[in-house]
Amino acid sequence: MAKSLMAEALLFRCPACGATNRLPAEKLVLGARPRCGRCKTLLPVDKPIAVSDQTFSTEVEEFALPVLVDAWAAWCGPCRMIAPVIDELASELVGKVRVAKLDVDANPQTASRFDLRSIPTLLVIKGGREVDRIVGVQPKAEILRRLVRAIT
Repeated sequence: MAKSLMAEALLFRCPACGATNRLPAEKLVLGARPRCGRCKTLLPVDKPIAVSDQTFSTEVEEFALPVLVDAWAAWCGPCRMIAPVIDELASELVGKVRVAKLDVDANPQTASRFDLRSIPTLLVIKGGREVDRIVGVQPKAEILRRLVRAIT
């Protein structure tokens, strides 16, 4: 499986112009800093992406790598506490895991579909299906331990 992932290209949408860019997973793992093919904007592959009810399917469920989805709300204190950890994981796991953020207040359909009753909730999605759920603020080491299970 590792060889097929390394040969696989991942799709990233440019935040500036909306173009879809195909990036080899191998280059991301090696630390490449890709730019958009259309507008040359640096692609934020090492930061969480914002997903919505409209983009969840394509950006999360259809993505080739496991995806860590941070379900949060602006008014939630614990969500703000865990946000720096989520940012660190996005940077550290480039090419292995995609990290996405879902504002549950702005995206009630997806929040309802996954029965998100408490926030923060971290969903681990692999192959289009939820494989793990972490509710509440957890230490970075625990989140990483659970992510490693999805990566392997």
